[in-house]
Amino acid sequence: MSFDLVVWALDRTGEPADVTAGHKRCMAGIHTAGVPDRRINAFYADLTARYPDRFATGNASPYEAKPLHVARDHVEIKLVETCPDEVLLFIEQLAGAHNLMLLDVQGGSVYPPQATAYPPH
Repeated sequence: MSFDLVVWALDRTGEPADVTAGHKRCMAGIHTAGVPDRRINAFYADLTARYPDRFATGNASPYEAKPLHVARDHVEIKLVETCPDEVLLFIEQLAGAHNLMLLDVQGGSVYPPQATAYPPH
């Protein structure tokens, strides 16, 4: 079983409900066409520089599913259930550094950059 996080690049007016709606569209296979947001590209590059998703094998990889799902406005990260806390903290800090919202799929909480969680509705 994986522990799933999704980072989202929304405009300045983006709300937690927009993240939840976007995730539902993604799960239904509906994606917006276009070039990935620069923040998504930068987040992905920084994350995979530390934790590669293409050639990592065995217990060294924190990912349950490889490669990561990268779309125009989000990156879906399926982590192994035993993922070390340092990986989770790095993802959270990296999302904030790139001004991305973070969705905890299991709990439904949305974390705006550098802020506390909005409780799920």
